[in-house]
Amino acid sequence: MADNDPDFESFPAVRELSRPQRRVLGVLLEKGFTTPEQYPLTVKACTTGCNQKNNRDPLSNYSEDQVRDVLDELQQMGLIAVVHTESGRTERYRHYMRKRFDFTEPQLAILTELFLRGRQSLGELRGRASRMVPIESLDDLRRELSELIKANAVQSDMPLDRRGAEVDHAFYPPGEKRRMSPEHISTQSEAEVFDTHIVPVGMPAPVGDSAGAVRDEVESLRTELQSVRAELAELRDQMSEMDRTVRDLKQQLGG
Repeated sequence: MADNDPDFESFPAVRELSRPQRRVLGVLLEKGFTTPEQYPLTVKACTTGCNQKNNRDPLSNYSEDQVRDVLDELQQMGLIAVVHTESGRTERYRHYMRKRFDFTEPQLAILTELFLRGRQSLGELRGRASRMVPIESLDDLRRELSELIKANAVQSDMPLDRRGAEVDHAFYPPGEKRRMSPEHISTQSEAEVFDTHIVPVGMPAPVGDSAGAVRDEVESLRTELQSVRAELAELRDQMSEMDRTVRDLKQQLGG
């Protein structure tokens, strides 16, 4: 049975989160999406989630006491709550992100990945966030990111339609100095760059309607490549986690 919801209007707006706070909050968000049968989380489960080897950057080694302290901080900020089991002996924790922010489910999934991994390309982010909430295309991702940028929750190093754009969350405290500088951001869209600068090797310069077809084809190929890279990175993470699990089992069995 959950405790009564607090008066959210009594809490100040959340603009900054420390690295441990982002990791713990990201874990609660992630597990709520991916393993709802195990959510809300105990302190032990939250600690395990913080320190797991896949889907985390950087890796961490928090103790349960450290995680408990961070959970207390997040509770004081109105971002999480304690949920008591029927026996009353085990405390579990849930996040309040849906109550504190007016974010869509894809936007919450995007923030989850940025809290857990930090700065990413759009292709990497779409592949990883889609494991929690379907994001069908890069255009869908850009629409969600645009709303997050307007809400000052996400930052980008250049316009989202530019090739090579990367994004990150915008909850860094001043001491981390991870703000993306906007001074070098060009107002030129990727389509304009294609029109004026880029002609695929071995192809004549496109004329008329064929220019749009070439741009669409290149964008499609780029999107597929980014998705494949994200999937390969995910597979490598899973293989590393499986190897670690096998080694632990061998040690436990005396092998």
